[in-house]
Amino acid sequence: MDKTNILVVDDDHDIADLVSIHLMGEGYNCYKAYNGKDAINIFEREDIDLAILDIMMPGIDGRKVCARIRESSTIPIIMLSARDGETDKVEGLINGADDYVTKPFNTMELIARVKSQLRRYQSFGGAAEKPAGTVELENLWMDRSLHQVKAYGKDVKLTPIEFDILFLMATHPNNVFSTDEIFEKVWKEKSFEMSNTVMVHIRRLREKIELEPRHAQIIKTVWGVGYKIEA
Repeated sequence: MDKTNILVVDDDHDIADLVSIHLMGEGYNCYKAYNGKDAINIFEREDIDLAILDIMMPGIDGRKVCARIRESSTIPIIMLSARDGETDKVEGLINGADDYVTKPFNTMELIARVKSQLRRYQSFGGAAEKPAGTVELENLWMDRSLHQVKAYGKDVKLTPIEFDILFLMATHPNNVFSTDEIFEKVWKEKSFEMSNTVMVHIRRLREKIELEPRHAQIIKTVWGVGYKIEA
């Protein structure tokens, strides 16, 4: 069985080396880069399954690397940052990241997040833990086994996190989900003030599937409660 390939990018050599050592200890194959240019070259040359990107790097920073990856791939992306402001986290998620870890971090926590993201991503490749299923609503069609989405008849490319959020609501039409409920059902973790994380993903989803994101017709807001998709 081929090893999972993880791209680790950080201009701090010690951090990149330490993270890579721990990941290899878990059986993963690691590619290291200490700048954005090398990271993009590795991604385009190798079959990468997950990327860990430091945000603050000289030249091509982590946000730009993330955006480049998202042009052609939905692999999980975890952002690292020495800044813990909510704006930085939201910015990273808006740029297409799936998760965000603040420095200094516990290496085992990062490994746990890597495993969680890979489980979600690899489940779309045929794993049996998630049942196949299709959803057909007025302006939305989804196929879980194929990881395909059509909105208003057009193909839409979603990351695994975005797909899970949309599929959750689409398979429970008319149910109103709070941000806490969405986080706990999709991330499979208890929600501790993670509402902004969910809201950023909802914003990204609307930009991809809605004709007019500011006047959403598929994912509707129930003010003061949460979100829903109507049958």
